[in-house]
Amino acid sequence: MDKVKETPVFKKVVKYLLIMLGALIYAIAFQFFMFPNAIVAGGVTGIAMIINAITHWPVGVMIIVMNVPLFLISWRHFGLEYMLASLVGMGLSSVLVDLFAVSGIVATTDPMLAAIIGGVIKGAGLGIIYYCNGSTGGIDIVIKFLRQRYNHINFGTIMLIVDAAIVVAYALVLNQYQSAMYSIIAMYVVTKVVDLFLYGIDNSALCYIISDQSGELTNMILSGHVHRGVTILEGEGAYSHEKKHVLMCVVKRTQLPELRRLVRSVDERAFFVVTDAKNVFGKGFESISEVR
Repeated sequence: MDKVKETPVFKKVVKYLLIMLGALIYAIAFQFFMFPNAIVAGGVTGIAMIINAITHWPVGVMIIVMNVPLFLISWRHFGLEYMLASLVGMGLSSVLVDLFAVSGIVATTDPMLAAIIGGVIKGAGLGIIYYCNGSTGGIDIVIKFLRQRYNHINFGTIMLIVDAAIVVAYALVLNQYQSAMYSIIAMYVVTKVVDLFLYGIDNSALCYIISDQSGELTNMILSGHVHRGVTILEGEGAYSHEKKHVLMCVVKRTQLPELRRLVRSVDERAFFVVTDAKNVFGKGFESISEVR
């Protein structure tokens, strides 16, 4: 069974099943929570709604027209595999949205609940799709292209900026300011959940240790229960001008108590600084081989 799981065919089947699951979750969020409460979708759908308000051209036709060049871009820059995965995500989510519309189910009529709960569900669906290197088409492809140029910015952050701009434009054109405000709340929730799926919970810490016993501390961190790498930085006291080693170490949050006990056992007068470390890539942490 383990050999089967390692085959390319099995991995591809799992990938597309997950994309289908993500599309299902996305459609549930949109049709049962957001659409009944007039929470505006971002992306190509939002642009199509703005164009429709000005020209009265059909929204569905505009979505298809705008997606054609975007899918050609995805094929050229990201390859056939990404384009096919995006087609599955876009196609299935669109079909499911229309199928769910027939049911007439409305999960809540409270726009705030719809924005928050719907945002969480939609973010989970999109997060699954993005994690599998797929998309729901439209602006998702543009965001992935921007991520190649600005990979220091999280996927969800770029999504929030782009979608918020579209919703603001929608509010100005249609004078739907209250709806736009709820939509921005939903988008913020969506981006946070998407980032959670793509990058995980921030559970790492960057530690700086200044001690007269830096040699002993280094050996204990490398070989003890913490068992993490250490980088030795050259430091100098501004007042005393005394040369000292500064130990820099990245650990999991769960390892902080053990590291603190270790430092205290060696040097109670040590200076121990802890700060958040987000998106740590490398051995023992997240793989650096792929940027999502």
